[in-house]
Amino acid sequence: MSAAATYVCRQFVEDVTAYLDGALPDQVLILVEVHLADCPHCREYLHQMRATIAMTRAITDDDIDAMPPDVRERLMQAFREHRE
Repeated sequence: MSAAATYVCRQFVEDVTAYLDGALPDQVLILVEVHLADCPHCREYLHQMRATIAMTRAITDDDIDAMPPDVRERLMQAFREHRE
């Protein structure tokens, strides 16, 4: 079994942020690129992550102010819990 064959989708999910930030070590980057070339599911996940990042960058203070308070509080709570 090749090294590339041992890189699985679960690892990509863990590495996607570092991949998007250009922060993966060269050896891991090669594994990711080989995996992406062969895995349509991870390519779609990568596309979804890029779209999510683009949408969140487009959020303005006015958008946040217009958010219902209960929705904003649930979102903030989810972020707090994720950090823990």
